Amino acid sequence: MLSAFAPGAQPLTDRPRSAFRALLRTPSGVTGVVLVVFFVLLALTAPLLVALSGQDPLSYHLDTLDPSGVPLGFGGGISSTHWFGVEPLTGRDLFAIVVVGAQTSLFVGISAALLALTLGTVMGLSAGYFGGWWDTVVTRLIDVLLGFPSLIFMITLGAIVPVETDKTLLLIGIIGFFGWSGVARVVRAESMTLRQRTFVQASAAMGGNPLHIIGSQILPNLWPTIIVFGTLSIPAMIGAEAALSFLGVGVPPPTPAWGRSIGSAVAWVQTDPWFLLFPGLALFLVTLGFNLFGDALRDAIDPKGAR
Repeated sequence: MLSAFAPGAQPLTDRPRSAFRALLRTPSGVTGVVLVVFFVLLALTAPLLVALSGQDPLSYHLDTLDPSGVPLGFGGGISSTHWFGVEPLTGRDLFAIVVVGAQTSLFVGISAALLALTLGTVMGLSAGYFGGWWDTVVTRLIDVLLGFPSLIFMITLGAIVPVETDKTLLLIGIIGFFGWSGVARVVRAESMTLRQRTFVQASAAMGGNPLHIIGSQILPNLWPTIIVFGTLSIPAMIGAEAALSFLGVGVPPPTPAWGRSIGSAVAWVQTDPWFLLFPGLALFLVTLGFNLFGDALRDAIDPKGAR
């Protein structure tokens, strides 16, 4: 990776624009951007969309169910009133649940990814640049976390915390904490390489402050890696939240969550498959979008590596 201060290097201000233009030249990149933008806008405008539908995700509509709790009519109760049908047993509007659930999934996924990126960048960068005993401590901690059964720990902790605890923030903290080790390993390796570059050694020889060198010369060269890693980690974080909600230890009801809806829909797949279709499709498309966007962004930033 060229330094921003090395001869022939592309100015840092030009990199985002050129990478974005390269990203939009690939069909997968365009698809990823469209899906990501769509779901971000969906989450941001969720209250407006729910208001336009005339429904909310909490109200029961028992008149839309038969005596056994199965939605009446075609497609799980799809109608001009309930655009995606209704939830079995409760009759809650499925469109409102899916739309508001987008807020939950994206908020938890993006927040956890930001937390993991922050911790991973700080730990990996400091270990790679300073080395010594601190590098040994961070490396051992990364090894422990990578081998730790994090899902089991998340399930256990989610089940034993008090009911009054804000589980949304708890989920963000747990998922983000167990996600920083992979970021730190990559950042550490690149920091160790950049530390040996001529422009960094010259700055150190001239008496440059370590924090100044890290902030002005090493970190700018790590931003492409950090951004790509963060983009690719968001779908994993969303999937982790969905898995925990599916297992019943995620965001507590009645807050809409795709994972909990999918978990509930499994029991109804034979009698009401539409209940599984819409939250499952939303989860699939948002993870696909972020993965396509992250892969295309990585190829755009590092075309040589892509070849």
